[in-house]
Order: sequence, then structure tokens, then C-alpha cells
Amino acid sequence: MASTYESFNLRTTPEKFYIEPCDDGSEDVLAIDRVSTEMTLTVRRDIPASAENRTVCGLMGTIRLVAGMYLVVITKKKKVGDLLGHAVWKALDFEILSYKKTILHLTDNQMQDNKTFLSMINNVLHTDGFYFATDYDLTHTLQRLANTSPEFQEMSLLERADQRFVWNGHLLREFIAQPELHKFVFPVVHGFITMKSSCINGKVFEWSIISRRSCFRAGVRYYVRGNIAVCFAGTHLLNMKLGHAANYVETEQIVQYSCAKASFVQTRGSIPFYWSQRPNLKYKPKPQISKTVNHLDGFQRHFDSQVILYGRQVILNLINQKGSEKPLELTFDKMVTSLGNGLIKYIAFDFHKECSRMRWHRLQILVDMVAEMQDEFGYFLVDADGKVLLNQDGTFRSNCMDCLDRTNVIQSLLARRSLQSQLRKMGVLHMGQQIEEQADFEKMYKNAWADNADACAKQYAGTGALKTDFTRTGKRTHLGLLMDGWNSMIRYYKNNFCDGFRQDSIDLFLGNYAVDESDWNTPLRDPKDWKFLTLPIIMVVAFSMCIICLLMAGETWTETLAYVLFWGTASVVTGGLILFNGLDFVDAPKLVQKEKQD
Repeated sequence: MASTYESFNLRTTPEKFYIEPCDDGSEDVLAIDRVSTEMTLTVRRDIPASAENRTVCGLMGTIRLVAGMYLVVITKKKKVGDLLGHAVWKALDFEILSYKKTILHLTDNQMQDNKTFLSMINNVLHTDGFYFATDYDLTHTLQRLANTSPEFQEMSLLERADQRFVWNGHLLREFIAQPELHKFVFPVVHGFITMKSSCINGKVFEWSIISRRSCFRAGVRYYVRGNIAVCFAGTHLLNMKLGHAANYVETEQIVQYSCAKASFVQTRGSIPFYWSQRPNLKYKPKPQISKTVNHLDGFQRHFDSQVILYGRQVILNLINQKGSEKPLELTFDKMVTSLGNGLIKYIAFDFHKECSRMRWHRLQILVDMVAEMQDEFGYFLVDADGKVLLNQDGTFRSNCMDCLDRTNVIQSLLARRSLQSQLRKMGVLHMGQQIEEQADFEKMYKNAWADNADACAKQYAGTGALKTDFTRTGKRTHLGLLMDGWNSMIRYYKNNFCDGFRQDSIDLFLGNYAVDESDWNTPLRDPKDWKFLTLPIIMVVAFSMCIICLLMAGETWTETLAYVLFWGTASVVTGGLILFNGLDFVDAPKLVQKEKQD
């Protein structure tokens, strides 16, 4: 199986970076010229004795900013566990190293832009959830890897990786073009991985969750929806035409016992037609379905690719069937009917309505509804001799509005049902035994799926997931409701006042926006409209005067009332104007063009 070097000594001189593998028997050294940016192979004896030395855990790649090229390295890692005997690592810390020894050649504006771009790259790198392996392909499911040719197995990790899940793909573009350098770099996935050792009936088995977040149509909650982003450049437009859905995540649950292994795969992704929900200071912006594009084209491309990759599709649409979400549900249903594909089945389940007033036991209605289909799909199973006994012939594609909270709850229930069948088939569980009866494992299982929910939610929405009290304990609690309220307030603030920067960071990191050193004007210096400063100042002054008038009453109550009414009216009117012009006050992305609102 293809592998890469595990760790490196980074030796630095004013002219070059030398990347020296720490692996035994390795002779090649990667030399990066800091002036020409050329990357070549050399040997250890060519490294100057004066070179500064430090140890790094891996290379993320290179990226061009205003000041020139930068090398991105992993400086700290933690072992997550072993998957089929291969170590899986989580990247914890990074460093961005400039090729240039000084940035004094830049103007003040260029220096500020370069500083902003660096903070964007750091923002993505320090979004928790980057994982890698040096001798195993984390981008593919067990079933995909089992159905490959010997030639595929001999490919480098870069060549064989599923590009949907390679988050450092843009940073590795220079390495990909030079096959002799492939052993120095590896694909990095973003999402969530947990690996647990468990024991039931005295039988020890390994249990894992791997959530792979797609880098196509990646972004933040309100700026990337459906099959098209509210803001898009050429790459986003291409992804739209290819049918890539926003916030797409492939989640694989893996069990290993006595050399046998099994996996169950589910997917989640935004409703795959053209709609948007741009933040505008309202708590829940109204979704807008595009009226000017052919929805069926992108919709069909999305599901054609899903059928090719995973087989039959069962769509579990968990959004509300009333209010602002209703048009999305009706359109989704209509699109599936128009598609007329017998391999795709659509099920609408109004999660909030069914589970209202703490009736969470009603989720079993959906689980029972799809039980027969889940049995037909099966799961991937390999015996201890390496013989494939079963293949998974279809997947459940779940979604809610964000594909986070409601989606994760349903996925955890379906995964438990599959796991129970797998453990019985492997001989871990006796016939008639239920996972829910295994108290220690059940607690670990629920917490792991809740951790998966939190990780995916932080990456997309900026906070931990909602409803995780149910995932962790199996019941809804009043404390959980309070925590949901707190997380909802944080989401509101981040979605309105931080997510433009976060979206720009992701677009820069993934190559949807490329910095041109020769371009002296970047989109970062976007002057604000006069309303942005004037109206908030007026509102604050008016509200303050209203409070002062209440605390420092006039000679008569009529005089006090008049002042309070005047300043109160001024603050309310100004607040109304701010809400009316909400789009001008939110933190919108600057690095890509804004989509025209339909």
C-alpha cells in the first residue's frame, strides 16, 4: 500500500527550505528555493551545516499571498487511534512560513492585506477537525477501497484520494504536478474522527466514526446553501454545475472484531437545488428559491453522482412542512417526482412537529418507516479471511435546513440499528440482545455521536450542535433547551457579524479565490455605506437619552413623558431602519461576487 513519510526535520537557510524525512532509510530531501519557489529533490549532504533545524509533523502545502509564497506545516499532532492497523492522526497546530525574508517591499495597504489574508488562513487551520494518515487512505470508505484494482492500490495517496474530501488539495497543487514529491505530502480531511475500544459479552472490538466534510461548495451556514452559494466565484459556479451540494458530509461507522470488519455509510447535504438564505439581522432569514435558473439540471447531476457512488438513495427531508421552510419541502418533493428515477425515494418527516412538546419517542416512527429499506441496503461486511460477505447497496441522504442538529439525531438512530445487526453477525451480540441494554457501550455510543454533531456544527455554523442532550442521554432535558438557546444566540451573532470573514477564509484556503501579487487592489478594502456608521450611532444616542430622561425626571411628569416618547421613538425608528437595511450591516464576504437576489 502507498505511504508517505511520517515526520520531518525542517532545515531553514536564507535561500532554501530543506524538508528532511525522519524515517529510517530515507535518503531524499525536498529542497524548496525561497526565491524561485522551485521544488527539487536533493540529498542530506547538500544541507548546509548552518541551517536552522526544527521538527514538523507534516506539510499541508503552499499558498500564494500578497507577499509571495508561504509554506504551511503541521507542528503538532495527536494520535486518534488505529484503523485496520494504520495510525490516524489529528493535526493540532500549524505554522505559516514565508518564503520572503522581508515584506518591506510592500506598501502599507499591501502589508495590511497580507496580514488579513494570513489571518484568514489561520482561521481555517484552527477550525478544529483536520485529520490525516501517512499509510492509509482516509478519503475513501472501506467498501470503495475493497473494490479497487491492484493499480489503484499502488498509486500514491495524493493520486488515489477522493478529491471531494482533500481539504489541502489547493495547497498541494505544486506537489501534485511532481510525482517524485508525493511521498512528502498526504491528503488532509476535515470533519470528525473518533475511535473507541469496546467490550460486550467479554468480546473486545473497535468502533469508529469517520465524518468527511466535502471541500466542494464548502462554507458557512447562511452564505452557502443548496446547490449554489449566495456568493460565488468561478469555482463555486463550476461546483454548482457539477451538482455539489453545500455542507455535504459522508459519515462512515466502522466496526472491527477479530480481523472481521464492517461499515455503514450515510450522507448529509443541503437541499440540492438553487436557494439562498442570506443573513439580514433577522433571527431566521426567509429562504429564497431562485426563479431564474434551471433547478432540475443541477438536481439531476447531484443525484446521478450519488447513485454512481453509493447506489440507491433514500432522501430523508426533516425540515418543517409549514412556515418559511414549507416552499423548500414542496419544491424538493416536486423535483424528485420530476426526476422520475426509481433508484431515488423521497420521505418527508417534519421533525419539529412530530417531536413537539418533548415527544422524542416519536422518532421511532421514522426509523420503523425506513427499516425495510435499511435492511435492503445492508452494510459492508468482510470476514476474518478477507472475503467480502456483504456490500451496502444504497444510502440514506438526510437533510434539515443546516444538515446539523436534526440530521445528526436521525443518523445516530439509523447507525445504531445497523451496528446492532453487524455485532450480531460478528458474534459479539447474542440473538435478542439490544445495544441499548449494554449500558457502558450505549453511553460511549451516544457521546461519540454527539461529539460528531458538535464538530460538524462548529465547522459550519460556528457553535456546537443543538439537541445533543437527546443524542447523549436519549431524552430531551430543560438544561438542554437552555443550552440550545445559548448556542442559538451565539449562532445569531456569528452568522450576522463574523461569517463573511469565515467564508472568505474558506474560499481563500480552498482556492476559490486566488491572490494575485501583481494586483495592488484587493476586494478587502470595501468602503462601508454611510448608513453603516450613522444609524447605529443615532440609535445608541437616542436610547441613551431615553434612559437618562427616565432616571433624571423633569419638573413635571408631562415634560418627562414627552422627552421619553421623543427619544424612545427615535431609537425605535432608527432600529427599524437598521433592520430594514439589514443586508448593509451584516459581515458579508468580500473576496467573491455577490449573487443577485431573485
